[in-house]
Amino acid sequence: MALNNTKVILKETPVGMPTADQFEAVPADLPAIGEGEVLVKNLWLSLDPYMRSQISARHISGAVLPGDTMKGETIAEVVESNSADFKAGDKVRCFGGWQAYAALPAAALTKVPDNVEHSPYLLSILGMPGLTAYAGLIWQAQPKAGDTVVVAAATGAVGSMVVQLAKQHGCRVVAIAGGQHKCDFAVNELGADVCIDRHKEDLATALDTHCPDGINIYFDLIGGDILELCSQRLAVGARMILCGLAADYNRTTSTPPPGPSPVYIIKSRATVFGLVVYDFEPRRAEFIEACASLVGEGKIKIREQVVEGLANAGQGFVDLLSGDNFGKVLVKIA
Repeated sequence: MALNNTKVILKETPVGMPTADQFEAVPADLPAIGEGEVLVKNLWLSLDPYMRSQISARHISGAVLPGDTMKGETIAEVVESNSADFKAGDKVRCFGGWQAYAALPAAALTKVPDNVEHSPYLLSILGMPGLTAYAGLIWQAQPKAGDTVVVAAATGAVGSMVVQLAKQHGCRVVAIAGGQHKCDFAVNELGADVCIDRHKEDLATALDTHCPDGINIYFDLIGGDILELCSQRLAVGARMILCGLAADYNRTTSTPPPGPSPVYIIKSRATVFGLVVYDFEPRRAEFIEACASLVGEGKIKIREQVVEGLANAGQGFVDLLSGDNFGKVLVKIA
């Protein structure tokens, strides 16, 4: 049976918030594989906020220019292999991109572990978002029982993992989210002690109320005003994880906005960590071993929002950036 490929390209570089019509699903030739390469059929695609920086040519992983296929991590099935390490039918994790089929070097593929029954988890709580949360909170911030942990974007793929890991370690968690439905999820499902609705509440007043002794750990995925307000309220000896810049993704200037004053860092004697998850890739297996049983027992969970088909991936991405989605956003390709 002949195989047909489809890929999603960036039609034009957005200025400000992207729109769905700036992405287009187009037919494409099936890629041929060379020596040591593998042809995979992508099954699940991860949609992530960092992709906004890629299409602005401001991300460490590289740029996506008009006409390019959008990049992204996928769960895939091997169709054809020129490598002794993989055979047809193997399930793998890879950066297969926004397309139905991809040809990749065998070294770029990782087999899906046998102990993970729901393979999309390897794109969420047992994948890059989960590793990001674990590396930042556990390996960098080293939480202690009784710490007050504030998590911005607390119902997103990374934030929801941070909330649950912090509770596993005996911390008091103050979540920040946009909308009552997200706050309800943060408290009732993720276990946060309280959730501040940034759409309805004055964040400064709410932080003063819920963090009377300051913030011991702040896990930032937003930047902007939320980073500023949390920086002002750090407790002595605080740890701050700088991980994402959602407030900065759609800026139209080449110069980023000014950040919080060093005064707050000095005053609190805080330790500030810049988190790039790729630095922790060699420890991914260690992270999965630590968390797989918790996921299997339902002690760590994730909300998945599934977009059906590559043709709808652009709209799913726009909804993710605008905050209309929450949890882990996935595209079901096949």
